[in-house]
Amino acid sequence: MTHSADIAVIGAGHAGVEAALAAARLGLDTVLFTLSLDAVANMPCNPSIGGTAKGHLVYEIDALGGEMGLAADAVTLQSRTLNTGKGAAVRSKRVQADRLAYRAYMKHKLEKTPRLRLVQAEIVSVETEETAGGRPRVSALLTRLGERWNVRAAVIATGTYLGGRIHVGETSCESGPDGQLPAAGLTASLSSLRLSLRRFKTGTPQRIDRRTVDFSLLERQDGERSPLPFSRLTPEDAFENFTGVPCHIVYTTAETHRIIRENLSRSAMYAGRIHAVGPRYCPSIEDKIVRFADKERHQLFVEPTGREDGELYLQGFSTSMPAEVQYEMVRSLPGFSAAHITRFAYAIEYDCADPTGLFPTLETKAVAGLYGAGQFNGSSGYEEAAAQGLVAGANAALALLGRPPLILPRSSSYIGTLIDDLVTKGTSEPYRMMTSRSEFRLLLRQDNADFRLTPVGRACGLVSDGRWERFSGRLAAERAEEERIRRTVIAPSEEVNALLAANGSAPIATGVRLADLYRRPELDADKLAPIDKTAPASLPRSVRESAETAIKYEGYIQKEEEEAARLKRLEDLLLPDSLDYREIAGLRLEAAEKLSRIRPASVGQASRISGVSPADVTVLLIWLRRRKADRDPEKGENA
Repeated sequence: MTHSADIAVIGAGHAGVEAALAAARLGLDTVLFTLSLDAVANMPCNPSIGGTAKGHLVYEIDALGGEMGLAADAVTLQSRTLNTGKGAAVRSKRVQADRLAYRAYMKHKLEKTPRLRLVQAEIVSVETEETAGGRPRVSALLTRLGERWNVRAAVIATGTYLGGRIHVGETSCESGPDGQLPAAGLTASLSSLRLSLRRFKTGTPQRIDRRTVDFSLLERQDGERSPLPFSRLTPEDAFENFTGVPCHIVYTTAETHRIIRENLSRSAMYAGRIHAVGPRYCPSIEDKIVRFADKERHQLFVEPTGREDGELYLQGFSTSMPAEVQYEMVRSLPGFSAAHITRFAYAIEYDCADPTGLFPTLETKAVAGLYGAGQFNGSSGYEEAAAQGLVAGANAALALLGRPPLILPRSSSYIGTLIDDLVTKGTSEPYRMMTSRSEFRLLLRQDNADFRLTPVGRACGLVSDGRWERFSGRLAAERAEEERIRRTVIAPSEEVNALLAANGSAPIATGVRLADLYRRPELDADKLAPIDKTAPASLPRSVRESAETAIKYEGYIQKEEEEAARLKRLEDLLLPDSLDYREIAGLRLEAAEKLSRIRPASVGQASRISGVSPADVTVLLIWLRRRKADRDPEKGENA
């Protein structure tokens, strides 16, 4: 049987879902393949969306017209803002999500999206055709059942299914996450296309029957009472007086540590049965015990997996120990002495690609029209996957439409930082997004994600008329509020100085602009509300908070904007794709080799490649200046 589509997406996890939705919304006939229609947008690891820096990604996905934020809002069990004791730049929203409801939401969204078809099938081969330029182009996909799909572009979003193999103690078998079938046939086809592949590893902890846990021995952790939603399309008051589902905290004990130490030789990882590289920032519990031997206990989070679901998730307790050892470990925890394990923890190895083999559009350098997204690109996490999926799907569609690609600079977004890190620096372990990876944290806050990216999404065609209308109204209200704060003058009075004193702030003797009071670290909009007589009565909370942050950090924001402008000048200096770096005099051999392999699009990207020094960048700048002078001799060396 032969079928046709414009774009195919292989894998319906978080990357594949966003890729397929983006391609279809841009008007392309799209087919989304999944090994199981019952596992669309599955959460095989933790049942949450967001977190440090990951929450920023969700806001940015939403600002570009993606679906993750809306879906997370629809299935939120609890919401918390992390890092509230720190500055606005690193505060991140994280929600506990109903994993079954999330899957149902996304499957329904896919089924209702025009120009999008869902197919349960395993893709075992990618076929290509030769082009005039000599670079092969993707032309068709073959399924294990023998169906052929002629396509013009494809996105690989295979998650941890590609060559998946799980380990529990001495037991190993081919498997995808959550006991699903692995994608066993595609790796050989991708290798034949000269994609550079490697093995990574991740893991997940046990699921526990909640009826067997004594919660009286656990520390209760409630969420925020009235959190703001992820999506600008979700009504801002949707979570007003929200009664969420509680989480709990428990700590490992000396007995837990003894059990783990005595059984280290039975751990698949420590026994040498796992050779793939695991995530540095999400270690197994046995790894924690070994690496942090001085710590008497480790904190674990007991999280619900659904509102009506009877399973609990032990965040921070992932392991590859044998089943009987896992029972000993779990039952050594306070409140878990009678715990029943519904799903055992496991480690999983999988195949993925070297992301330096991708262009910033996420198209593979080896095959035209073939894109990568998510864990296939060496990243970890639902949010990182969804962000890449949106960009890959959009770029596959934009290329077929003959329109400019969606390439986000580092200064515009965490998505841009994520993709640039992967394709420029590469990664030797599963990549995780963190706020520390960005040089522009004050510019890339959660609250202004739509101001930064919704115009970009609109230009690409991803932002609907309704979303654009809401954005325009919010932008106008925020700018008006900033202007009001700047021009409002607070006159000295007993009431004013009493309020300032009550908040540990110095009194005023003359009129002071409200903006200057906002900039005092000890003050904020809520504390100043009693003396701010011109404040609009019905201003949305998100608008008020965005304006307050923009005013409070104005000087620091301006410095980062200046640095971003300097970086943009380097990004605007484009390097020819055909450039032979070995012929550039003065360029070190290591730099020439790295530049030849990565093929950076600009001097800015070249400057971030490991092994390329500032002196090498200077050589590139001199080469470009001389090249331009040769092309325009009248301008000479000043060109």
